[in-house]
Amino acid sequence: MVHSNLCLIYALGASSLDTFIAAVYEHAVILPNVTLVPVSPEEALAVMNRNLDLLEGAVTSASKQGAHIIVTPEDGIYGFNFTRESIYPYLEDIPDPQVNWIPCNNPDRFGHTPVQQRLSCLAKDNSIYIVANIGDKKSCNASDPQCPPDGRYQYNTDVVFDSKGKLVARYHKQNLFLNEDQFNAPKEPEVVTFNTTFGKFGIFTCFDILFHDPAVTLVRDSRVDTILFPTAWMNVLPHLSAIEFHSAWAMGMRVNFLASNLHYPLKKMTGSGIYAPDSPRAFHYDMKTEEGKLLLAQLDSHPHPTPVVNWTSYASGVEAHSVGNQEFTGIIFFDEFTFLELKEIGGNYTVCQRDLCCHLSYKMSEKRSDEVYALGAFDGLHTVEGSYYLQICTLLKCKTTDLHTCGDSVETASTRFEMFALSGTFGTQYVFPEVLLSEIQLAPGEFQVSSDGRLFSLKPTSGPVLTVTLFGRLYEKDSAPNTLSDLTTQALRLNPKTDAWKSK
Repeated sequence: MVHSNLCLIYALGASSLDTFIAAVYEHAVILPNVTLVPVSPEEALAVMNRNLDLLEGAVTSASKQGAHIIVTPEDGIYGFNFTRESIYPYLEDIPDPQVNWIPCNNPDRFGHTPVQQRLSCLAKDNSIYIVANIGDKKSCNASDPQCPPDGRYQYNTDVVFDSKGKLVARYHKQNLFLNEDQFNAPKEPEVVTFNTTFGKFGIFTCFDILFHDPAVTLVRDSRVDTILFPTAWMNVLPHLSAIEFHSAWAMGMRVNFLASNLHYPLKKMTGSGIYAPDSPRAFHYDMKTEEGKLLLAQLDSHPHPTPVVNWTSYASGVEAHSVGNQEFTGIIFFDEFTFLELKEIGGNYTVCQRDLCCHLSYKMSEKRSDEVYALGAFDGLHTVEGSYYLQICTLLKCKTTDLHTCGDSVETASTRFEMFALSGTFGTQYVFPEVLLSEIQLAPGEFQVSSDGRLFSLKPTSGPVLTVTLFGRLYEKDSAPNTLSDLTTQALRLNPKTDAWKSK
């Protein structure tokens, strides 16, 4: 009896992997014709199958290269720009994974589910976990006071099929973006996890990343190893470009993060990556071509725990350098920052706003006359396209030598930095460290965060610097939901000229 138990323990141990190969696919989505009148289910399926043909190529290629799991983007199977009515033919009834279902083997068990069947067979035939984003529909009636007038809930939904084709996860997106009127949010945030031989996984979608639930809960309470992140993300510089922010979230939350973005340069949608807590393992940013891109990289199944960072420890002990009245204000994505120009080739600067003081030590490789850099601080509630409280310390290149352009979107720079160290008196433990180089490149292995809250360079930067930023979130100071953000939504609809930072 003892012997058989030992065998069982040995077998279980042997089946768990220390590392795994992750894949993400940035997919150039084929969009249906825009129509207010719903198309037939056959027409909808034809569009979805054209996208699934492309996804199948990526899945097959990833499997041949040894990938254990592949993530595909939000809206990757049918696109975007739908009304509540026009998306209906694209939706399927997606059951709770507890039903223990392999659609490939039993396609008719839950009605007509051709997309789930195809995804299941793809996973099974290629022995790979597949993460995909589709639409779920659930009937309701008057006994439910929140039942929509058309008698159904419609959800933006991530599904995961395991390597045998079984449905193992279903997640309904909680934090819908402004133009997602076609979908409902679930009544309570769903914390969705599943276990594999290569770690514990959690999943959420796009705009969810800016909020506490379910994103932070998955890491803090469920203690997942890896986050799966389908997204349809429109880049906004200087702080919310996809590869920049998603890699920073992985580092700040100390988890693996697999981000799959749509590829749609017309809407500034590009930027996918495989991010470990210490450094990006693979990333892709391409505004020039119309092509999709498959990324693969090896990750630790259980990332080594890193010391918890006290984000205010160092900064609170630094004496603020007096700068007189040289501060000026500038706007970054509708938020008014307090700035200081970096006038010397190197030095120490402090800039404060409300409770946040930001400290920077730096040395440029050269002080160019045609480029201006500034140190900025913001401590306040962001209210455009969602309502969320931020504390941000940022070193950035101004668009031109005119100080009024500090904070404007800029993609190229010429100034390299010999060293930098940035810290701030943050009132939160949730701070995401960003370093972005010229032409929207990351800087793997060129910087790290110390346990006392300094983001510092390990070597001279490999390229000119666009921004070095500590992006802090104070979730407890967010406004009550559906108040400010609803007013903002109305304002944006009245003034459509504002530049939305993502479609979803």
